[in-house]
Amino acid sequence: MKRIYLDVCTLCRPFDNQSMMRIRLETDAYYLILKSIQDRTFDIIVSPVHFKEIAAIEDIYERIELTVLLNRYGKKPSFQLNEIKRRTEDLHSLNFGIADAAHVAFAETSADYFITCDDKLIKKIRKLNDINIEAVNPVNFCTKENLR
Repeated sequence: MKRIYLDVCTLCRPFDNQSMMRIRLETDAYYLILKSIQDRTFDIIVSPVHFKEIAAIEDIYERIELTVLLNRYGKKPSFQLNEIKRRTEDLHSLNFGIADAAHVAFAETSADYFITCDDKLIKKIRKLNDINIEAVNPVNFCTKENLR
């Protein structure tokens, strides 16, 4: 079973303003991915970074819904905290934001795909040779995995 790591911007996509075509497409892709998670086609990997970021969301409905979703379907991998901290610091020194660096560090150790709606983050990940995770947009992931 493939393991996927969705960052918080992807998890929050359904709560964004749906008036732009790109956001609607990414939201539809998110729901296809979620259905596949519910059908146990994929495992969704969650980390402490997810819960830390979600705790800061102002909209209580959004915060609760995401927390329930991650608690219900999320798989919490085992990890060496010192290794994650070191890798996060390495990525942060390469101009990754601290949350992005931590998400990527966790994804590298426990997932097959890192799914994000952040194009700049995808480009940054793809540019570096020593990142051990495939970064994709949710729409591209659905196309690649033939989700319908």
